[in-house]
Amino acid sequence: MANIHDVAQSAGVSPTTVSRYLNNRIELPAPTAARIDAAISELDYRPNLLAKRLSTGKSEAIGLVTPEIGNPFFTELAAAVEDEAEQHGYAVFMSSTRGDLAREIASLKRLNDRHVDGLILMTNRPDDGALARLIGDARNVVLVDEDIPGVEVPRIFVENEAGAHAATTHLISQGHRNIAMIGGPSGLFSVSERRAGFERAMRGAGLVARPDHLLLGAYTKEFGRAATTALMGSSEPPTAIFAASDYIAVGVMQALQQLGLSVPDDVSLIGFDDMPFAELIAPGLTTIRQPVAQMGRLGFQALFALMNHAPAPPLTRLPVELIVRHSVAAPTKKDRKTS
Repeated sequence: MANIHDVAQSAGVSPTTVSRYLNNRIELPAPTAARIDAAISELDYRPNLLAKRLSTGKSEAIGLVTPEIGNPFFTELAAAVEDEAEQHGYAVFMSSTRGDLAREIASLKRLNDRHVDGLILMTNRPDDGALARLIGDARNVVLVDEDIPGVEVPRIFVENEAGAHAATTHLISQGHRNIAMIGGPSGLFSVSERRAGFERAMRGAGLVARPDHLLLGAYTKEFGRAATTALMGSSEPPTAIFAASDYIAVGVMQALQQLGLSVPDDVSLIGFDDMPFAELIAPGLTTIRQPVAQMGRLGFQALFALMNHAPAPPLTRLPVELIVRHSVAAPTKKDRKTS
């Protein structure tokens, strides 16, 4: 394996020059820089990260903590973080917590032990105070997508309430009055905001959000199926459902199909996320699009600012967009009579 001395010899410069060039601590003439780049490429040189950490006190790496890497939402966000980090010379160590508190705590401890220079944290569970206490003792942490009450770190969120309001308003505009919402865990930041948007749209139209038509549990297909089965078995089943994530929406579709009902002929459906599969399923899912990649890029940029002792915006809110496809239609005459 080539070392820095091999690169220096091939490029005709000193090892110190190569080191300073790789750490962006020197500006070299273009021909010299080109020789070093060519030597690195030809020799397939990889810097010794341990030695670099010992000499600079930095790992040139960040941690990215996601609840579930198999979820397309988190996959797209992680890819954007990696792309942005690579442009700044940082590696990304990724961990999937599967919603487990112990895994989230372990990730924060790795930061405190200086295994990484900073951390982008995404959680999908309400905090009982354990994460807030650890984050309070940590440096260089950025929260993306979900909040953790009681901590003062940069946050990157979307306009959850505005998106839920737009989704519910779209259903109302099509003539629906008996509308249900199925959402994630009660107490989670995004769930609270999306619930607020749903209820605000209902109030604005002079409608009542029935307690038995507001089901909160998990951002999963399984919960979507169970909640829909319960809703459609009630005395007054809804004519439309706002699913607070596209994964929930898939579960809703599966349950309706099992019950012999179709979307949108029997029940209209709108989601939240605009996952890649939303336009591929039949019917195409009307949903609220989140700028997932932009969240990832801004998340790293905020973390990069912290790591370089520069100011980072305390809160960034990104707009969402209603994407109309084919899963929403006006209620049938029969539905109008019972709604």
